[in-house]
Amino acid sequence: MRLRLLLPLAALLVATSAAHAAVRSKVVEYEAGGVPLQGYLAWDDAVKGKRPGVIVVHEWWGHNQHARNAANRLASAGYVAFALDMFGKGRVTTHPDSAQAFVAEAMKDADAIPTRFNAALALLKADTHVDAARIGAIGYCFGGAVVLGMARSGEDLKAVATFHGALQTQHPAEPGKVKAK
Repeated sequence: MRLRLLLPLAALLVATSAAHAAVRSKVVEYEAGGVPLQGYLAWDDAVKGKRPGVIVVHEWWGHNQHARNAANRLASAGYVAFALDMFGKGRVTTHPDSAQAFVAEAMKDADAIPTRFNAALALLKADTHVDAARIGAIGYCFGGAVVLGMARSGEDLKAVATFHGALQTQHPAEPGKVKAK
């Protein structure tokens, strides 16, 4: 008899907790420079009004679950996050040789990285949940170098974070050339 009472109660609890799950996500197909890309947008439906957006740039392995998990964590914290794709739809690997080839291919055209980053940025800014004046970016390894490069190039990003990203640049700072605002 107790089992018959507990099963409906358990089902009700599961249904209620699923109804309150606030993080939503969707896969977004887009393109940049003629390359088909696939990103991942995550947001918290319980948060009302516009909120800051964050671009998430993946490691050299490609747009994988790690980048999507980061987007989900950011959405849980109240941001709208877009995990972009730097290599092309479906280009993901676990082998270092393939990863190195992906990075080399993306970097051989100087316009490829900013073009792909800016395509993702435009998508994020256009989302109805996003305050387009408050955008940041995070990147992991290869992605860390990308977000630093975008910030150094003058992209209007309010915050940038790199996790074990390369720090070298083609345009080092020149002492005395930076003026305080």
